[in-house]
Amino acid sequence: MTRISSILTAVRETTPLVHCMTNTVVPEVTANVLLAVGAAPAMIDLPEEAEIFAGIASALLINVGNGSAEQHQGMRLAAPAAAAAGKPWVLDPVAVGGLRVRTQLARDLLAHRPAAIRANASEILGLAGTSAGGRGVDSTDEVDAAVETARQLNAQTGAVVAISGPVDVIVSAGRTTRITGGDPLMPLVIGTGCALGATTAACLAVAQSEEERHDAVAAAHALFGAAGIVAARQAKAPGSFRTAWIDALHTLTPAEVAELVTSEES
Repeated sequence: MTRISSILTAVRETTPLVHCMTNTVVPEVTANVLLAVGAAPAMIDLPEEAEIFAGIASALLINVGNGSAEQHQGMRLAAPAAAAAGKPWVLDPVAVGGLRVRTQLARDLLAHRPAAIRANASEILGLAGTSAGGRGVDSTDEVDAAVETARQLNAQTGAVVAISGPVDVIVSAGRTTRITGGDPLMPLVIGTGCALGATTAACLAVAQSEEERHDAVAAAHALFGAAGIVAARQAKAPGSFRTAWIDALHTLTPAEVAELVTSEES
């Protein structure tokens, strides 16, 4: 957990600027979460601006859930711009598999080699074409069912692949990390997964090497899991949980994160 703690500390110390191209349901919670964890959010979708800003920001998030044709055009410009500028970018393939337009977009974007892919098990399987996806944004597959597919996506794209679930699994070349944390109330709050994609981008922005990218993705998941545990101690319903969770994201120290979650590597 030492390297995870170092990543979380670096985010606080450097305030990475995260360019978020995300779905229309979640911009506010995503921006609030980035501010809480110590990063700076920017929501820029206009294609002409997105292409420029992707090379300026510290990292880019592309979340394909509930986008517009104009936003999709911007995503197609922003991903190669980020890659050309050497900026890490994260693909969040929301509800990919059963919906043709977003599925083709997400698969096309893989050619621009995301630093990370963050999704639930059904979305990972849908992205790879081995499943029709889940029920909308909800996974209908167990995390372990997508681990081998995640390894294949890593080999194909070079991306660290994170599968979200009761136990999050992070896969890269030669490494698999399982992080246990969170709370059952988290899926009942809109935007927790989407904000995780943005926080993953913030953590990747401070990674100093390819090897550290795995630790950066794990750090984002560990922080979210720890905040879920703390929030559940104070809240018993989704509304109050949301507030307590964002507060915990802001107040938890890296040492406390390490104490709260379980991380196992193989």
